[in-house]
Amino acid sequence: MRRGTLDDLAAFAAVARTCSFTRAAAELGLSPSALSHAVRGLEERLGVRLLARTTRSVAPTPAGERLVRSLAPALAEIECGLAALADWRGAPSGALRLTTFSSAARRVLDPALPRFLLDHPAVSVEVVIDDRLTDIVAARFDAGIRFGETVERDMVAVRLGPDLRTVVVGTPAYFARHPRPETPADLEAHNCVNYRLVGGGGLLPWEFTHKGRDMGQQMSQEVRMRVGGQLTVNDGVLAGAAVRAGAGLGYMLEDDVANDIAAGDLVQVLTDWCTPFPGYHLYHPSHQATPALRALIDAVRWVEA
Repeated sequence: MRRGTLDDLAAFAAVARTCSFTRAAAELGLSPSALSHAVRGLEERLGVRLLARTTRSVAPTPAGERLVRSLAPALAEIECGLAALADWRGAPSGALRLTTFSSAARRVLDPALPRFLLDHPAVSVEVVIDDRLTDIVAARFDAGIRFGETVERDMVAVRLGPDLRTVVVGTPAYFARHPRPETPADLEAHNCVNYRLVGGGGLLPWEFTHKGRDMGQQMSQEVRMRVGGQLTVNDGVLAGAAVRAGAGLGYMLEDDVANDIAAGDLVQVLTDWCTPFPGYHLYHPSHQATPALRALIDAVRWVEA
C-alpha cells in the first residue's frame, strides 16, 4: 500500500457515510477541495469510480458501496487500537497483571497495594503468587517482582529494597542437642526444614558463599546444597513455626528472624557463609510503561535513606 492510501481510504469512507464533502471535511479537519482531491486521486489509483457526484448530492457507486462494507470493520479496529493507546498516556487507568512470590508480596505489596488502589480507582490489579520464574511476556503479565539476581538482563528492573541475606538459624534448645555446623558440609548431619517450591515442585537449595583471602588474593567459594530433614513444606510461615519450635534448622530471610535472633530465641550459624544478594526488584519488558504501571512503580519504589 502506497503512502497516503490509508488516509485516502478513511477520507472516502467519511464522504460515503455522510454523503457530503462538506460534512466529511469538517469531521476530518480538511477543506472540501482537499478532500475531493484525495478521493479523486484514490479513484485514479484504483481505476474505479467510487462516488457518484452531482451538483446537489454525493453517493457511493456500487463499487464504492462494496468498498465501504470492506473498509468498515478495518477502520473500526484501527479506531479501537488508537483508543487503546490511552492506556499509555494521561491518568492511570486499565488493568495490571503482576506475578511474584509470597515473600515479595508480603514485604512489597502488602504495605503499598491497598493505598495504591484507593488512590487510583480506575486501575484494577491482579496478583498471581508463584515461585516459578515466569516468562512474563509469554504469560501476558505486565510486570513481576523477584530477587534482583533472577531478573533477565533484557528486562527493565526497578530496585524495590536493600540487599537481603538468607541465614541458617536454630533454637538454643536444638543446639543443646546438636553441635553447631562450622561449614555447609556439616549440615548433612542436621535435621533441616526443607521448602518445596510451589510452582516448580523442586526443593529450594541452600546456597552459601564464603569470601576470604588466599596468598593475598580475594577468593570466593560458592556452595549449593540439598539438605535433608524430617519436614518439607511449601509454606514459609509453617517452616518458620517449626524452626522456632526447635524441630530443625531453618534457611530463612534474615529480616524474618532478626527479632528472634536479637531476643535470643534463635541462634544464627554459618554467618561467614551467608552473604548479601540483590533484594526485591520490579521488572517489566518495555521501556514504555503505561501510566498505571508507572504509578504502581512509584507506589512501591524503595527510596534509600
